[in-house]
Amino acid sequence: MGPDHLKFGGGVSTTVLHPAVLIVILIAGILILFRARSEALAAFLAASILVPTDQVLLIGPAHFPMLRVLVLFGFLRMLKDRILSQRRIFSNGLNRIDIASILLAIFIALDGMLLFQASGEVINELGKLYTTFGIYFLLRHLIRSEEDVMHAIRTLACIAAIVALIMSYEHATGHNPYALLGGAKVSQYASLAVRDDRYRAQGPFANSILAGTFGAVVVPLFVGLWWKGKKYRLISGLGIVSATVITVACNSSTPVLAFAAGLLALGLWRLRKWLRVMRWGLVATVVGLHLVMKAPVWHLISRIDVTGGSSSWHRYMLIDECIRHFGDWWLIGVKDTSAWGWDMWDTANQYVGICDNSGLLPFVLFIAVLVYGFKYLGKARRAMERCVEKEKKNALFIWALGSALFANLIAFLGISYFDQMIVAWYTLLAMISAAAATLRPKTELRPVRFTSAEKQVSPVPCAAEEAPTLTTDMAENLCQNSGIA
Repeated sequence: MGPDHLKFGGGVSTTVLHPAVLIVILIAGILILFRARSEALAAFLAASILVPTDQVLLIGPAHFPMLRVLVLFGFLRMLKDRILSQRRIFSNGLNRIDIASILLAIFIALDGMLLFQASGEVINELGKLYTTFGIYFLLRHLIRSEEDVMHAIRTLACIAAIVALIMSYEHATGHNPYALLGGAKVSQYASLAVRDDRYRAQGPFANSILAGTFGAVVVPLFVGLWWKGKKYRLISGLGIVSATVITVACNSSTPVLAFAAGLLALGLWRLRKWLRVMRWGLVATVVGLHLVMKAPVWHLISRIDVTGGSSSWHRYMLIDECIRHFGDWWLIGVKDTSAWGWDMWDTANQYVGICDNSGLLPFVLFIAVLVYGFKYLGKARRAMERCVEKEKKNALFIWALGSALFANLIAFLGISYFDQMIVAWYTLLAMISAAAATLRPKTELRPVRFTSAEKQVSPVPCAAEEAPTLTTDMAENLCQNSGIA
């Protein structure tokens, strides 16, 4: 059986908030509300990731972790900007990633309410909607340009350095300094888990896997920043080293696999023209293995053990039982999965968690978020590579964003994001939307008229300031129509 109040209910019965945390949150809130966009972004990312979610303000039946308090300042910031400067919340308008993400949050909430039909679940789902929309809308509002994307990554590098120091101290001493704040999970912070006689450091995160996953999925971002130019080498190098320390200190297999997946994706840059062949080859390999293996192909997950003592069998069983019980959850999810097998209440898999808790439609929407993320990045990269040779740095950077997305895709197989990792996830989505819209060729192409005798005409480059502003889709179509391979 799973823990009591696993889905909703429970929690602290009184406010648990350290005065120092309250001061930090108020300072961050003031910066979010009144300072420039870059400072507001840095304040939100730093406070939301470094302050643990067990610092809770209780108002009536509603629990407000400090992340939700920051979200309140974020809503006020968006309202202020809308009234004073008429600035749209979503730069460049709504895109398909935005629509899929919004619908995903809405249908998860509706399915939860329909499944339990209890007032406590309504409060719980409304609280999650408030948190999700607040984080996502604020990050889309603050990350609007290429410079904003660069600033967000530099901020994440500084945050990673702080987390690495804390987790290194944990790994060496077995004590988490966050226990001194006396939060709702003080016992968990004060007594670290141990695997193979090594402590599993977790920093400000809810558990060690989430902490390590944070380090693993930001590595490609720091590599992309390194590729952008020499002026970013110091901060990106700090980020790479810090993220690596975080991944090692957590002593968990899922982050190590996500780390390796990100590096693998980065290394495939020179084979990017063969990606379609590689994808279909992977599909054919998986199908072939499924046909010849005695066990289902996803049984291979149970063989993975990077750090020793990993619960890879549990990850295999989560997928296997989810598929076997499709008829139970496909419509709006299922209330309790603990009866499916040992520890099946612990849906430590983002894909399985969405299926079991919310049904098939939210799962499809979640996959759509991933697909559109890769699609937008791919279009932007191809447009730059085809039109302008000097855009290699931007093309490499976009490839790094795609590698970070791929690292998250692999991490989702071993953990579901439920603490401040959702901030890192939505930050990546906001950066993808901004980069795909603003990282465009600095040299556009003028259309060329062809005569019947001309089989191929080289396009004539023109300066960006002399050419009309083109989107990456328009630039790509223009190159294709001009006969560029």
